[in-house]
Amino acid sequence: MPTILSDHEIAAGLTPIRAVAWIREALLDAHHGRLHTPPRVSTDLGEGRLVFTAGALEGEWFGYRSYDSFGKDVGEQVIVVHEWATGAVQTIAISNELGPRRVGAIGAAAADVLANPNAITLGLIGTGVQALTQLLSVAAVRELTDVAVYSRDPVRRKAFCARVNAHGVQAHPVESARAAVVDRELVLLATNSPVPVIDPAWIADGAFVATLGPKQRGRAEFGPELIARADLAVTDSVAQTHAYDPPYILLDSPEHERLVSLGAILAGERLGRTDPNQVVVFCSVGLAGTEAYLLNRLVRDGVQ
Repeated sequence: MPTILSDHEIAAGLTPIRAVAWIREALLDAHHGRLHTPPRVSTDLGEGRLVFTAGALEGEWFGYRSYDSFGKDVGEQVIVVHEWATGAVQTIAISNELGPRRVGAIGAAAADVLANPNAITLGLIGTGVQALTQLLSVAAVRELTDVAVYSRDPVRRKAFCARVNAHGVQAHPVESARAAVVDRELVLLATNSPVPVIDPAWIADGAFVATLGPKQRGRAEFGPELIARADLAVTDSVAQTHAYDPPYILLDSPEHERLVSLGAILAGERLGRTDPNQVVVFCSVGLAGTEAYLLNRLVRDGVQ
């Protein structure tokens, strides 16, 4: 019988430190062609869509994640891993925890290699689930001493900071997006905004910026101007940027041509940051197959 995990087991076992280490391995495996990561696909079901992200680690496993766009509060994601040789189902996770922790780990792996080593101040735009997991993941690779948080709702800002502080990370709410970003060494955009949430002119020299939210034409939390501000622009999957519908915000623009693969930087085949004053922007698109990768590693190494 396959191992079946719930949010409780995922939350207990997939710590930020473990997730970042395993995502780094997944990015390298994808870059070297061992991990197959085709762009996500979806099927129209009338009022919503069912989306699949699949992957396969050659000789070991293949699997997928499925989730819907119906907007149901009780909706759950399913991740399934099959054994390579037999096709037998090894592991099933019914979990809304794994997805955000995966995206958080991807962003933290990028921050670890692209942010200045001594960066300790962070500005965060957003107070949702992904904002929390992204922040805690970055806190696993940098010793953050001061986190400024902004979202439109002051009650949510205050509650969010209390949750962050309970995790041992010092965060405080601020009254504007500008106040959260100016002079910060790390900046995280984790919103559901359909329009840009910051002015690129606010970004300090030497900053690392990660954007996680909407990223399609007509609905994006950042614009090409943010990439134009960057000395280096990086993504976890250039291929995935060609698969969005509506199209990716940067597609067919000069800024899209500047995107560098994070896997290539981790492998030492492309340069990352070369100067402490450079602005580096990481455009997260959620490399497919990494959900199953994390689930397989979690079961293989033991759920704590």
